[in-house]
Amino acid sequence: MFRRAFWFTTGAAAGVWATTKVQRTLRGLAPDSLAVRAADRAVTAGQRVRGFALDVRAGMAQRERELTEALGIEHDETAVPGGAAHPPQLPSPPHRAELGPVTRDPSRISEMRTTDGVG
Repeated sequence: MFRRAFWFTTGAAAGVWATTKVQRTLRGLAPDSLAVRAADRAVTAGQRVRGFALDVRAGMAQRERELTEALGIEHDETAVPGGAAHPPQLPSPPHRAELGPVTRDPSRISEMRTTDGVG
């Protein structure tokens, strides 16, 4: 008698569990539920893309600072009346010694012609 009661209770519990599981699955596959799930995933994807874009912008700004420091470019932080900042100023080129006047030696020209195979 107890054996039959045990199996009857076990079968009823399994039936209730299976019915509940099937009902949840069917509710999850309903058009309204699918639309809500798709909207939630789209919002999540949008937040991830936005976070990625912010990370890229921050990385670009950091790299720009590193490059300006490495190149010795100074930014003028004061804003001009239009609201835009002054463009960065490049450092002046290093002073180079003058080489003097160029002399044209005809013997050197003939040497160059014979060594390069053209003349």
